[in-house]
Amino acid sequence: MTVTPIPLTPTVPAGNAEQPRPGSRADRMRKPLAKDALRQLAEQHGVCVRPLALRRTDTETGVTEVVEVPCGATLAAKCKPCAERGRRLRIQQIREGWHLADEPAIRPEHPSEDVLSLVRVRAHMEFEREALQYQPMHPDERAAQLVDLDQGISELDEALAATDLRGHLTPRERTDRPRRKRSTKRRQDSPDLPRLPVDPRTVGRAYAGRAGKTYRPSMLVTLTLGSHGPVHSHFRRGAYVAPCECGQRHGPHDDVLGTPVDPAGYDYRRAALDSIHFARVLDRWWQNVRRAAGWNVQYAGAVELQRRLAPHAHFAIRGTLPRRLLKQIAAATYHQVWWPAFDEPVYTVDRPPVWDVEEQAYVDPKTRQPLTPWSHALDELEESDARPAYVARLGRIDARGIEQGTKDAERSIRYVTKYVTKDLTDQAKPRSEAQKAHFDRLHAELSVLPCSPTCANWLLYGVQPDGVKAGLTPGRCTGKVHQRSTLGFTGRRVLVSRQWSGKTLADHRADNRAWIRAILAGGMADTYPADEDQGDEHGQDQAAADNPQRYRFELARPEDPDVLPLEHRILRAVSARIRWRTDLDAARQRASGPVSATAAPLSPAA
Repeated sequence: MTVTPIPLTPTVPAGNAEQPRPGSRADRMRKPLAKDALRQLAEQHGVCVRPLALRRTDTETGVTEVVEVPCGATLAAKCKPCAERGRRLRIQQIREGWHLADEPAIRPEHPSEDVLSLVRVRAHMEFEREALQYQPMHPDERAAQLVDLDQGISELDEALAATDLRGHLTPRERTDRPRRKRSTKRRQDSPDLPRLPVDPRTVGRAYAGRAGKTYRPSMLVTLTLGSHGPVHSHFRRGAYVAPCECGQRHGPHDDVLGTPVDPAGYDYRRAALDSIHFARVLDRWWQNVRRAAGWNVQYAGAVELQRRLAPHAHFAIRGTLPRRLLKQIAAATYHQVWWPAFDEPVYTVDRPPVWDVEEQAYVDPKTRQPLTPWSHALDELEESDARPAYVARLGRIDARGIEQGTKDAERSIRYVTKYVTKDLTDQAKPRSEAQKAHFDRLHAELSVLPCSPTCANWLLYGVQPDGVKAGLTPGRCTGKVHQRSTLGFTGRRVLVSRQWSGKTLADHRADNRAWIRAILAGGMADTYPADEDQGDEHGQDQAAADNPQRYRFELARPEDPDVLPLEHRILRAVSARIRWRTDLDAARQRASGPVSATAAPLSPAA
């Protein structure tokens, strides 16, 4: 006799397995959230999801009003519309400066006679101050005259600062602190580089083609660090997938990609130090490029993380250089770290040196002997046989030519700016246990290495940090190098040379605003100027930009009675943005002819 078991729970038909009972908690939890709908709508129309309310006071009329400016976040995790707006601005900047035919440099104007007269008086005062040091007089009298003379010099410097003179005549502070000089002689283990006089030109060479056509090619260059050990990789060329170092062929989403083939033999210490000093190596690279090329090479690029968690950089270079020369420069580029030696730790994180109140220094927990002061440790580096604590070098370089106006050029621009809206480690987040172990091991190495002369980790190596003070905890330095979001790299994510396009981001925003006003020709240009103006650093309209001293700004408090709740302000901004976009599209359709503009046509999410 067969006994049919009685189910403990009611049987749900297969067709309704994913449909909860109407009115149940599961049914309520499945419904979309109102805040998510508002955020999604704002992101679709490019409206900042966390605008700042500023109180603007007109100093001429006394009128006070609340104006809204976007947060200006550069990371999509904080505000996707603002981050995307910044990325498009970088795309515009790279596009305009990549294949320039004319020099973008702006010649400075000659100083006026009023400015020259102030500089002349400043020169006489500097001469009198120097002559006062050698005049025979009582020290107290000399000190009193120096105070009066320095006061006059300060007042004259303030008068010069109020003119249109750019920069400073002299350093802001006088200091007698001697500078430590290092030898500029090249290392014997690095190849020599040709050194040519640097021509001030920034435009690349043009080539004549058929039918009188002129070609002005440029380059896309990728710089990487050297190998720290073999890692699992996926390399595909067409339908062929090359085998990894481990002998297997991995897929593009394999869980072991980027992890060491032999974790015990992977050089995590060198990987961490290369990440810390990668920004300095890039600076040395561009110095060597300009010296070896013989002209002022301009660049624009961004830094990203590889799957192996090592930083690498993509650069758009104006003009072309021989690939053999670029590889030679990469092989000869290095950065010497002239710090005290930190090869082997003297103390551990759980038993670090302790602070001595009487000595005002950190001492050995057993012998109570003070650690080596920072200045004394640097004095040891002045010896002739001294060696740098570490030498960071570049690894492989990939370069290819790019022609102007091609699809390859547009793809390359978006390739360079692909991850600028994400945190450095977002595109290389670990997904598997092997990748998490690799990430944690590299971060653990970074947590005990010194990041700067003031880093608390110097206590682990028996050296007092520069500007030592109580409360330092080795292994818990608050520097950005040791954070999991940076993983050692703390330089600028986006690197653009000064003469790339001859414009700053603020100049490109102004070009976009001028283009929009020209298209609208009245319309909503005055009613809703908050499209590209949202990227304005100060949140000023055109009147405020013409007279910046007229308005005074302060942050409005959310509890102020004239400040609407955030949700109301976002709803109002979305509606205004939709109306503005409709008016802009209609104005562009009514335009009888093409409108000259620096900015490219904006997308619906602009």
